[in-house]
Amino acid sequence: MNQLIVNNSSSNFYNHLVSLLDTCDSFVFNVAFINYSGLQLLLDSLKKCEEKGIKGKILTSTYLNFTEAKALEKLLEFENIELKVFEKENIGFHLKAYIFEYKDVYKTLLGSSNITASAFKTNIEWNIKTISKKSEEFLTSILQEFSSLWENSFYVSTKFLEEYKKFQLKQKIEHFTFKKEIKANLMQEQALEKLAFLRANKEKKALAIAATGSGKTYLAALDVKNTKPKRLLFIVHRENILIKAKQTFETIIKDFSCGLFTGNKKEKAEYIFATIQTLSSSFKEFRKEEFDYIIVDEAHHITSPSYKKVLDYFTPKFLLGLTATPNRMDGDSIYEVFEDNIACDIRLNDALENSLITPFHYFGISDIKSIDYKDIDLKKTSELAKLLMVNRRVDFIIEKMKFYGYSGVKRKALGFCISKEHATFMADEFRKKGISSVCLTSEDSVLKREEYISKLEDDNDCLEVIFTVDIFNEGIDIPSINTVLMLRPTNSPIVFVQQLGRGLRKTKNKEFLTLLDFIGNHNRAYLVAFALVGNKMIDKESIKLSLLNNFASFSNAYIQMDEISKQRILEQIDKENFNSIKYLKEQYFEFKSLLGNKTPLLEDYINYDEFISPLSFIWESKSYVEFLKKVEKDNCIKTLCEDETFLQALRFLQSLLPIKRVYEFVLLKYLIENKSCSKDKAFSVLSKYLEKVSEETIEHSFLYLNQDFFDSAQKNRFLKLVEIKDNMLFKSEEFEKILQDKKKKEILLDTLNYAIITYEKSFGTKDYGLPFLKLYEKYNMLNIAKLCNFDKIHSSFRGSGFLKFKDDFFLFITLEKDKFSKAEKYHNAFLNNDTFTYSSKPSHTQEKGDGQRLIKNKEHKVRLHIFVRKYSHLDKKVQTFTYLGLANTIKFSGNKPIDCELKLEKALSKELFEEFTKIV
Repeated sequence: MNQLIVNNSSSNFYNHLVSLLDTCDSFVFNVAFINYSGLQLLLDSLKKCEEKGIKGKILTSTYLNFTEAKALEKLLEFENIELKVFEKENIGFHLKAYIFEYKDVYKTLLGSSNITASAFKTNIEWNIKTISKKSEEFLTSILQEFSSLWENSFYVSTKFLEEYKKFQLKQKIEHFTFKKEIKANLMQEQALEKLAFLRANKEKKALAIAATGSGKTYLAALDVKNTKPKRLLFIVHRENILIKAKQTFETIIKDFSCGLFTGNKKEKAEYIFATIQTLSSSFKEFRKEEFDYIIVDEAHHITSPSYKKVLDYFTPKFLLGLTATPNRMDGDSIYEVFEDNIACDIRLNDALENSLITPFHYFGISDIKSIDYKDIDLKKTSELAKLLMVNRRVDFIIEKMKFYGYSGVKRKALGFCISKEHATFMADEFRKKGISSVCLTSEDSVLKREEYISKLEDDNDCLEVIFTVDIFNEGIDIPSINTVLMLRPTNSPIVFVQQLGRGLRKTKNKEFLTLLDFIGNHNRAYLVAFALVGNKMIDKESIKLSLLNNFASFSNAYIQMDEISKQRILEQIDKENFNSIKYLKEQYFEFKSLLGNKTPLLEDYINYDEFISPLSFIWESKSYVEFLKKVEKDNCIKTLCEDETFLQALRFLQSLLPIKRVYEFVLLKYLIENKSCSKDKAFSVLSKYLEKVSEETIEHSFLYLNQDFFDSAQKNRFLKLVEIKDNMLFKSEEFEKILQDKKKKEILLDTLNYAIITYEKSFGTKDYGLPFLKLYEKYNMLNIAKLCNFDKIHSSFRGSGFLKFKDDFFLFITLEKDKFSKAEKYHNAFLNNDTFTYSSKPSHTQEKGDGQRLIKNKEHKVRLHIFVRKYSHLDKKVQTFTYLGLANTIKFSGNKPIDCELKLEKALSKELFEEFTKIV
């Protein structure tokens, strides 16, 4: 039996290799190259083999000097492994063979993958897995060939390693590099297109949101190169960032001079790079219209007084903000400052997939047994610190640090602790064990922090670890960090990702980041899995699937958990109801604490929507304000909830979240500040959100807002916000009255902003035609009525799994039927990644009507739109459907119902196919 193994989003060479290593009786690796990046990922499996007494032979080479001395040194630590090197002058060594012995058979992997992280998961590699009986000729020839090579090779000795290390160091001193022109990566190209689109629509501001290290400054420089402003101002809040920004611009822009404007230097140049500290006291040295283009780095500071007075003074043709964290500052919305013009929003997963940041190797390690969180309140940091401050745990952490190692010539680690006490204790204990360490907290001066950061970054300084508690989550940049230690229970996926992010900036001599997470038995350990999966999941089953699949879908990241941690997390996910009020309250207060204990607005959730969504709170309580009433003791919120008219307006808007069509929300936002809106004005205000505005859809949205498509129950439940007179939209009297209350207006505006910005992130400006459907987006049946401009009451457009409008059929399919449900008799299942079975409505026949149009859809020019969900309910909540695009009927039989086979026009990725078909 032969099997082709390739690297893709649902499987990879690494998963196959580790599975064989974990179950074999002995093993042989015969590979050309072994790098530490790949070996580190096998250490746990090799350790298990050592503990079980399973012997191994590893044969490698120094061919082209790709094998790393550091990797060979590590392999020598294993008592169960014999390690040899093949070396013959003028003979290349290209072998990649992995041989595993079992009781009656051998399983072999033969192909192209060496022991490197990229070969394991991301490279295009072909490997064949074969299973052979021990007597088979094919197998005996492999073993004989290996035996011959083994005999003609030498054992790795300390002397050989010393010589080889010296040789490799010499090789690294100087390499020829050809300086190519810097081009935009895929993410930057999309952002540059969006910036061009905004300028074409006469917009004067935009905000670029991107993970730390993913190339925001390069994006700005590339946009400046494209637009060629005569005068440019680049503003930052720290001088060291300013110098790096100027250098980046100088590598890309050759036609204009660049100069610094700081406390020490005031250079004359066309493009000025200034610190806000200097600029805020000297901005009047420039004319108001001096600069055509202004760029603000760390733009989340833009609403502070110093930035405000500078930016109120200047009148640039274009203003670009750059930030990794677009949080509200001082109660002002950064999105509002930039008029909701988002150039890009590049998250951690995007940055990893596009190789914008350093790959990371995550190891989830079950903490020592004596650390028992069961009776500890995780919010009581002093109690928690006491539990964690034990010498045996320090020894355990050091043992794991040494075992997994790091990338680069020196360990440069950040250790995140629970409290100042804990951080001080860890630094003291590490020093006692001979590891140079310090503790840094917010109490330390900026000067002291910079001194220790500089020491840590210096390869020749002995400092190896900085322990911290309340700094370095965000905003501090230490590019060469190669190790992150999570030494406290993870209470928030957001904080977890912020801390992970500290080590992800690309830099010389760092191939990957090592992340060691000491997972305890506290009841929210599953948050680690949430943090790692983020918004990649369809439902909570996705997290379990990712966990069991070693997170194969992650590009440039390796995520490995020991079996105890895995089991603990799987049990917790099964047990937890993610829609219970208890869980939602915990989530809410954790997020509120992250924001400095201010009550979050909907906009505050936007930057964290991979980990927390206010939609869960809205679905639980009909509106966000009503949820706040349940969880907060706030008289102002209580008073707001006593106004039923206001609640009816708010429930209407929030019942439509997340929006799938932007028209209604853009029009309502315009009406907040204006009395009426004509169709021409509607066309104009929508143009900045859509590359193509449809007049037909403007008319439909006018009628929708006028409640023309509402049934009587909806009309009773929701406030009518508009009236149509003379083909124009006007605010209703009740809506006008609500907007006179400043707080109510703020809440409605917050809802509109949240809806529009999240829409932009999901759909961009693209025109998806009619019906307006995006592949793999989530929908419910009522969404579809609106998205095909259905001209009757929309609530009639639901119920069965078969809906139609003109020549569009919409098939809604639930794969796992609820027990005893009427749908159980229908047979809907995937046969492969592009074909599935579908049972029609019980009334359909092959001879006439919709049944015939279904089975001969191409002949009748009927488009079959496919929507699929795995379960109808999870945690007592109705699940949405994922749009899989168009399909065509290829087989059919029977009547009432007709059993069909449908083929998708675009096959599912292996990852998505697994999501829908694999039961965990």
